[in-house]
Amino acid sequence: MDVGSVGREDEGRTDESADGPVVVVGVDGSKASDAALAWAAEEARLRGASLRVVHSWSLPTWSYSAYLPPAAFEDIEPAAREDLERQVVHVLGPKPGMPVERDLREGPAAEQILEAAKNAVLVVVGSRGRGGFSGLLLGSVSAQVAQHAHCPVTIVRS
Repeated sequence: MDVGSVGREDEGRTDESADGPVVVVGVDGSKASDAALAWAAEEARLRGASLRVVHSWSLPTWSYSAYLPPAAFEDIEPAAREDLERQVVHVLGPKPGMPVERDLREGPAAEQILEAAKNAVLVVVGSRGRGGFSGLLLGSVSAQVAQHAHCPVTIVRS
């Protein structure tokens, strides 16, 4: 099952379409991703590009240890969609003045950001997200994106 396009508002559009280049930014609701989103939006404006804001979600790891009815998980995706919208409006305002695609995806964050950025002109991530070890200079997602992206990568430190 292809879950990479969950929540895409413009299904079927390629990154280098008639609408021009795309800057991709990965967000997770953290302050670091707020800084990355603001930086990516300004860079997209300077480049005359549209902005694709990628937020990924997945089932909690504890959900694999016991049987839970499907209803136990039905709020996860809508909550992730609300988080994405809240962050975009918080950082860019209700009218960003540029094309902004909200791209909600199910799966590991780095994998989903890389998939969304296959033909992008730039991918932007924060240096630290919500999880992991706060003492590290780079988070696992930013390190994976920097190592595997097919375009330039900017890692924004907050």
